[in-house]
Amino acid sequence: MIKILFVCLGNICRSPMAEAVMRHLIKMEGLEKVISVDSAGTGNWHVGKPPHEGTCHILSKYKISYEGQKARQLTKADLSCFDYIIGMDNENMGNIRRLAGYDRTGEISRLLDYLEDHPFTDVPDPYFTGNFDEVYELVSKSCENLLMEIKTKHHL
Repeated sequence: MIKILFVCLGNICRSPMAEAVMRHLIKMEGLEKVISVDSAGTGNWHVGKPPHEGTCHILSKYKISYEGQKARQLTKADLSCFDYIIGMDNENMGNIRRLAGYDRTGEISRLLDYLEDHPFTDVPDPYFTGNFDEVYELVSKSCENLLMEIKTKHHL
């Protein structure tokens, strides 16, 4: 099983959106038995809470399920059991790398590393900007490219 973990700050906006979008794409490809997806936050402020209403609204708009998602905090154990650890911004990447230290982890990268010809490295945080539409577009395109890369790399 190939395991993907999306990570943002509070695990209520960007990473649960990416988790839901990727689950949807995986289901459309019939790869649910081969690839699993989860999300976590580097902070603990929202642990146990559902995704932000803006995330829920945009996912519902595109008929993408977020059922059962609850915020949780990233753990050191996550870093060794996931194959792909995908951060939403440079701050998250720093937090992930600090937690990992020198221990062996899955592949750590930023989500926008999978989006060609984009001038930024960070997915903006809609918790502060309110722009869930822009974030959805970035997340959706990046997840499509990430899934294509995983399929190619793992011969799926």
